[in-house]
Amino acid sequence: MQRTRLTTLLETLGNRLGRWVFNPWRRLSLVIIGLLFGNFFGTAISTIAGQTADFDVFISALLVVGVELISWLFYRRPRQGERQPSLPLEVANAFKLGLIYGLFVEAFKLGS
Repeated sequence: MQRTRLTTLLETLGNRLGRWVFNPWRRLSLVIIGLLFGNFFGTAISTIAGQTADFDVFISALLVVGVELISWLFYRRPRQGERQPSLPLEVANAFKLGLIYGLFVEAFKLGS
């Protein structure tokens, strides 16, 4: 690839972001934000989809496919030398856990 100003800028920003996320506390905070956003999304999607009841089957199938895809990406066999999953995968897994938790809480609310 050619060394243009845009590629240099993107490479520099990527390196800075990588160094910023290298701090364990910042990494943990991003994972917790993903978990809380997943919980919010689980609550929001159940109330929005349940309001009209038109696309319940489609949305639930879409959620199952998304959850299974994230699980497959996160829990597949690690490559040689890779000890820790990447940050986007960790945040996506935390989002998935929050989503499932939010859906369970909504199911318990509707059951009582």
